[in-house]
Amino acid sequence: MTDNRPTHRVRHAEDRTLSMEKDSTERSGGGWHGSQKSGSQNLEKEVRAQEAKAEQADEGIQAARQEGMKLPLIFVGAAVYAFGMNYFLQPLHLYAGGMMGYAQLINTLLNMAGITFGGVKIYGILYYIMNVPAMILCYRRLRHRFVFKTVFAVTCITIFMQLIPIPAEPVLEDRLAECMIAGIICGAGIGVILRMGACDGGMNLFGMVIASEKQGLSIGKVALLSNIVLYGFCLFIFDIPTVIYSLIYSVFNSVACDKIHTQNISSQILVVTKLKDTKPMEVNVMGRLHRGMTEIDASGVFTGEDVKIFVIFVSKYEVNRLRSIIHLYDPKAFIVENEGVNIDGNFNKRLT
Repeated sequence: MTDNRPTHRVRHAEDRTLSMEKDSTERSGGGWHGSQKSGSQNLEKEVRAQEAKAEQADEGIQAARQEGMKLPLIFVGAAVYAFGMNYFLQPLHLYAGGMMGYAQLINTLLNMAGITFGGVKIYGILYYIMNVPAMILCYRRLRHRFVFKTVFAVTCITIFMQLIPIPAEPVLEDRLAECMIAGIICGAGIGVILRMGACDGGMNLFGMVIASEKQGLSIGKVALLSNIVLYGFCLFIFDIPTVIYSLIYSVFNSVACDKIHTQNISSQILVVTKLKDTKPMEVNVMGRLHRGMTEIDASGVFTGEDVKIFVIFVSKYEVNRLRSIIHLYDPKAFIVENEGVNIDGNFNKRLT
C-alpha cells in the first residue's frame, strides 16, 4: 500500500539582517548537501545584485517622486492632528502627551506667571522649538529622507496650530465623549504621518528608534509610557479630573495611531505555489524586501501534486509589495495573511 502522506523538506533563508555567510551555512545543513553549497553562493550573488538594484531605485529620481507624492498626505495628517488638538482638546483644557503636552504645560505655566504674549497661544511654536534637538539627535540614527519629511510634518503642525481657532467653549456637552473624539482624531492624524514614512516629532521620534530595536514595543506604547510620566507632573499642578481625562485622551490617541501605522503591525504570510523553479521569485523577494523566507516542500493530500509553501514575516505595510512580487511569477499562487502576530527573535522592524 502506497503512503501518500505529504513529505516535507524545509529550506530556511535567514532575515536579510543576518549575514549571507551564515545563511549559506544553514542552507547546506538543512537539506542542501555537497554541491548544493555552490548553488547557495550563486543565490547570494543574485540576491546582492537585486539588493543593489533596489538601492539604486531607492536613491533615483523615481524614488524622489514617490517621496514627493507622500507630502500632500503628510500635510493632511498634520491638518487633522492640529484640528483635533485645537477644536476638541484645547477647549477642554486637557493636555496631550509627548512634546506637545510639555509645550502646553510650559504655555500654561507662563500664563500663570503673567506672561500671556497678548493672549496668543504659543504652544505650537514651543512645540517646534522643542523638536529641534530631537530631530538633530535622530538625524544620524534614522534615514535622512525620514528626517526631512519629519521637519515638513512638524512645520505643518506648527502652522496649523497657529491658524486653526480654538473655541471658547467645548464643542460637546459630554466631556468624556469629546475627550475620546479628540484622541481618535489626533491619533488618526499622527498615524497618517507615520504611515507616510514621517513623524510628528517629539517622543514619537524617540519611540521609533526604541521600537525598531526592541521587540514587543510600538510607537503608541512608548508614547503612552512617556505620557504617564508627563501626567505625573501634571497631577501636582492641576486637579485629578484633568489628569484622568488627559490619560483617556492619550489611550485613544495611541490606539488610533497604532491601527493606522501599518509599518508597526507584523504579519505572517503563507504562499502556496506549484511553480517548479521558484528561485527567481525568491531572489526578488529577498533582494527587494530584504526579508528572509522559509521554504517547505509538500504535496497535496487529494491530488498528490508537489507544491512549495513559503513562510515569510513582513510588516503589514510590506504585504502589498510582497503580493505583487509573488503574483508577478505565479498569478495563481495561494496567499494567506495572518495579521498582528507577535514575533520574537531576529526580525527587523522597519518603521520608516
